[in-house]
Amino acid sequence: MCRIVYMGTPDIAAVILERLIKEPYEIVLAVTQPDRPKGRGHEMAFSPVKETALKHGIPVFQPEKLRNPEAVAEIEKAKPDMIVVAAFGQILPKSVLSLPKYGCINVHASLLPAYRGAAPIQWAILDGQKETGVTIMYMNEGLDTGDILLQKAIPIADDETGGSLHDRLAELGAEALTEALPKILDGSLKPVPQGEMTTPYAKQLTKEIGKLDFTQPAELLERYVRGLNPWPGTYTFLNGKLLKIWKADVTELSKDAGEPGSITDINAETFTFVTADGGLRILELQPEGKRRMKTAEFLRGYHFTK
Repeated sequence: MCRIVYMGTPDIAAVILERLIKEPYEIVLAVTQPDRPKGRGHEMAFSPVKETALKHGIPVFQPEKLRNPEAVAEIEKAKPDMIVVAAFGQILPKSVLSLPKYGCINVHASLLPAYRGAAPIQWAILDGQKETGVTIMYMNEGLDTGDILLQKAIPIADDETGGSLHDRLAELGAEALTEALPKILDGSLKPVPQGEMTTPYAKQLTKEIGKLDFTQPAELLERYVRGLNPWPGTYTFLNGKLLKIWKADVTELSKDAGEPGSITDINAETFTFVTADGGLRILELQPEGKRRMKTAEFLRGYHFTK
């Protein structure tokens, strides 16, 4: 039976691990990021992969830096025939890449060579792509540059959020991996070299990226509202207080509607921010210190001043 060391950290990696456990392989070790403080209480929290591994009795290893000789030795001690990686969060050094007989296999949430990098799911929405998918690939010392073994594509829906696409790609990644593994082991799946990257690098997301710039086109802002939902989310300020925007759509406005960032078309259900080329109508929001709500509910207790 093929001995697999699994490396991953967030929810998408946990979904894939859960599926992999059901397959006829021996998961001998789960490698994940160290526990981190989380939430308002800053209590130490397990990664989703650690929680999944412990639930199934799989040993867990959490190195601060995978490049340390001690970390490499710990993985070598597990005697892996293959290493499977999904959103682990650290670059694998050559000393690890060279350990397993069948190589290191990565599950990446894009159709490589598009969207190499840390946040391919969200950037596909932010950039207005109509399609994305997952890639099963051999890993090398580059960042998402290894040979492609298998790809599966799905359309991006018009109302797709970062969260909904994440969940769909997690399931698709698990499906693609379980389809690819037996073909990798019997040698029937032939690797194909990647070409040059066809999109910008999918850089890591920060909270700052979610601040809405109303001098931008309305369609772009609407994609940001969807693509950055649930994290890091989009926001603006209303009378000096933070206002998170959870759902919005694009609407046409007259040319004299106002300056970008001003508010217009206020009614019992919604209000609209003026943008560079139209309006961003707000459908769901979250005032500072309060819960998420429909805009209509917010407007029942808030009155705009002229």
